[in-house]
Amino acid sequence: MKAKLDHYRIFVEVAERKSLSKAKERLFMSQPAISQAIKQLEESLNQRLFHRASRGVELTTEGKVLYHYLKEALQLIDQGEMQLIAYQELEEGELSIGVGDTVSKYYLLPYLKAFHEKYPNVHFKIVNGTTLELLPLVKSGDVDFAVCNLPVIDPAIETEPCLEVRDVFVCGDKYKADFNETVLIETLLTYPIISLEEKSNSRRFVERHIRSLGLSYHPTFELGSYDLLVEFAKINVGIAAVVRPFSDEAIKAGDVFEIPLKDPLPSRHIGLCLKKNVPQSNAAHAFMALMRKTAHE
Repeated sequence: MKAKLDHYRIFVEVAERKSLSKAKERLFMSQPAISQAIKQLEESLNQRLFHRASRGVELTTEGKVLYHYLKEALQLIDQGEMQLIAYQELEEGELSIGVGDTVSKYYLLPYLKAFHEKYPNVHFKIVNGTTLELLPLVKSGDVDFAVCNLPVIDPAIETEPCLEVRDVFVCGDKYKADFNETVLIETLLTYPIISLEEKSNSRRFVERHIRSLGLSYHPTFELGSYDLLVEFAKINVGIAAVVRPFSDEAIKAGDVFEIPLKDPLPSRHIGLCLKKNVPQSNAAHAFMALMRKTAHE
């Protein structure tokens, strides 16, 4: 029969103090209560654990065997509890985030910096990938959450928008004069188009919208890196589909120019992707709270 954990703690304290009266001062219990607990423990184990000595109590042979194992076991329990407290207060912990290169560079980095400065002992694991690559990792628990291009339609995933973004088209100085006035998107599509590759959620959003207008979308250049979109537009090989505010710096510097569309593409969001009905770690809760605070300011 398994004895209660509090009886084991009492047993260890008495064994180390070799006295019920001394143990009561540490346990904040009365001596009769301690005596009763030891009696119940001995009955449950069907073993005599102590015998009386001239100045208190001494462990029996069986008691010494039990003490040897219980001392180490209780230390491990205490260490586990202390570890949990450290995790709760974020003195330690781990946080695994899935995020694409672009979202990481242009959106997530300030949050990573601020969180690390506040909780320097939390270990980060950043997993890079497209939205389609990251969603299985969220569902399998390999990452705590992902920061992705929305929308995401998946019954196992809960999403939460954080940053509103807008897909726009930009060009280099070669094409700038062609777009002094607002232009129809079908006119824009007669130019060479530079786009992210098909597995990108940003590309899929733009393509779905264009196809919903009854138009075809066949980029001349398909790239795997967001930064290359701006670089290709700068050298005037075509018109690049980019995201604001991620392209703001290049536009403000005059490296590329936003093309005014008569009917701009609808806005969308960068946001959190979490597995539904799964509790988050304290580190994940704290990081997401930091993101939500900024999003609502």
